[in-house]
Amino acid sequence: MSASNSVPENVFGTVGTICWTIQLVPQLWKSFREKDTTGLSDWMILAWAVSGPLLGVYSVVKDLNIPLIIQPQIFSALALCSWAQCQYYGRRRSLRSTVLITLLLGVVFGGFELGMVYALRPSYDRGEESSDKGVEFFGIMSSVLIAISFIPQYYEIYRRKEVIGISVLFMTVDILGGVFSDLSLAFKSGKFDVTAAITYTLVIVMDSVIIVAGWILNFLARRRRRLATPEVLESGSVGGPASFSNHSNILQEVTQIDRAPASILTISPAETVQGTPRPSSKASTMRNSLSA
Repeated sequence: MSASNSVPENVFGTVGTICWTIQLVPQLWKSFREKDTTGLSDWMILAWAVSGPLLGVYSVVKDLNIPLIIQPQIFSALALCSWAQCQYYGRRRSLRSTVLITLLLGVVFGGFELGMVYALRPSYDRGEESSDKGVEFFGIMSSVLIAISFIPQYYEIYRRKEVIGISVLFMTVDILGGVFSDLSLAFKSGKFDVTAAITYTLVIVMDSVIIVAGWILNFLARRRRRLATPEVLESGSVGGPASFSNHSNILQEVTQIDRAPASILTISPAETVQGTPRPSSKASTMRNSLSA
């Protein structure tokens, strides 16, 4: 490709980086606003955070364009923040332990990436085959980890029979980030980077599966709840027709007792007030139950 392709390469790469800079912001805001991460797999988010340093090593040593080098760093940092929310809101860890664990993971991830870059870059620049394979390993592992990371989330969706706790806007922006990153690679001069393209394309496909599942399963879940509402009312558990029927039967029985001949009522002196007989204890009890 000609050198003129560097312009669209950097433009698409920059747009992709912007998308992947803000992609997790809607999810972070949703979790913060609702103070709940139910339905969001913290294992998926943690795997995303781990994949960042792996892809970062690959991007830096391979000397991809600057936006694609920055991309994994921001992605991993935001994923760690989302994982921290899962620990604090979902697993009910204390704020102190959540912050300490998250910072520790961030330091470990950053140190690992920095160490691997310094270890591989000199030999890679010299063209040694072993270092080239090592760099490819990090790129492939990042792709594999991202693909595997969706399994816990898919299981969460399967278990709940609907998609909850996940921001659709987050998934949409994530898909756009993958699309623009792929376009950036397409305009990159030289050999097309298949490994990076697989990583970005996996994000597009896996996110799309969740969005489509949300459209279908959430519709079916709403339909199930809507159909279940009349059944609940029929059972009388929430004061439906059965409850009204019970109250009517009680009222009829009380009325029959009150209208019974006076001769069948047993009246004691204590039950007589100014010569007027009081209703039987059964009628009083049933009136009390009706009023309750």
